[in-house]
Amino acid sequence: MRAAILHSVGADKFEIRDDVTVIPPAPGEVRIRLRATGVCHSDLSARDGGLPQPVPAVLGHEAAGDVVEVGDGVEDLAVGDRVIANWLPACGTCSSCVRGEPYLCMAHVMMGYVQPRFMLGDTPVFGMAGVGAFAEEIVVPRVGAVKIGDDVPYEVAALVGCGVMTGVGAVINTARVRPGETVVVIGCGGVGIAAIQGARLSGASTIVAVDTVEAKHDIARRFGATHAVTPDGLSDLTTEVTGEGYDWAFDVVAVPQTLRTAWSAARRGGAVVVVGAGRVEHQVEFSPFELLFEGKRILSSLFGSADAVRDFPRLLDLWRAGRLDLEGMITHRLTLDDLDDAFGALGRGDVIRQIVVH
Repeated sequence: MRAAILHSVGADKFEIRDDVTVIPPAPGEVRIRLRATGVCHSDLSARDGGLPQPVPAVLGHEAAGDVVEVGDGVEDLAVGDRVIANWLPACGTCSSCVRGEPYLCMAHVMMGYVQPRFMLGDTPVFGMAGVGAFAEEIVVPRVGAVKIGDDVPYEVAALVGCGVMTGVGAVINTARVRPGETVVVIGCGGVGIAAIQGARLSGASTIVAVDTVEAKHDIARRFGATHAVTPDGLSDLTTEVTGEGYDWAFDVVAVPQTLRTAWSAARRGGAVVVVGAGRVEHQVEFSPFELLFEGKRILSSLFGSADAVRDFPRLLDLWRAGRLDLEGMITHRLTLDDLDDAFGALGRGDVIRQIVVH
């Protein structure tokens, strides 16, 4: 089958091969023929070393397709079922799962660092997060495939698998924004646009979108932002709109500068929600004085604090009801041959969401 191979971290090109094989499903696993895969900023981070990734590897983790084979012991999925890949499946038995925090379960995702999913001749090839969606087929644990209705287009379903779940979930699951509260979202890529939609769904009275790319401001307004501004203009806008800061500041970029911006934008007693996956070596400084006397909280929102089995269908129900615009988030439809250009555009920050149609 065809797949895009990353041979070394930091490489600026993928090798598109047609002789890659997927390792067959073991007991408790399923094989999926992919139909659509989102190009996520986390893929760029894995390619560039911001996120750890063993190589050679097939990147990609936001995908949807059809079940084509099930391993022994899988009885609740059948060939032909339409599914979304869940890159962070929960084992159900670890302490995080038992506490009701399945998004903190590392049991399956850590296997992606030690268990190859593909073969290129005699060479084992890893799949990002144990998925590897820049390939025509993948094999994942049963809990890594969430069944959906046949009415859901593959491109829409793929977005739910990471970007939409992360952004909407940060607002609804992690922050639990209440009607009338004020929100600022820093970074208006795909996850940021999803967070803006989550704030709109939650009834936030003020939703400020912040991005250095002014072309994204009108896009953010179309998805629900009440205001849009560059980082340089945020302070003046905050004074005009709230006078004190925002109840919730969502940092979808997560570099030191944006985290300090989010902290400054949150009102006293408000909260900063870290949504983006920052680099390990980055450091952000806060003084004990400001941490105490400003009364602000810093929250992590890994994967939108999701329970994928519960939340993927909920997001699709919102899409069916016309309350969550997923088709409008797709700006480019690509093939595997377009990946190098797609990653270049992603690095420039001039796209919202690109979809690889397999």
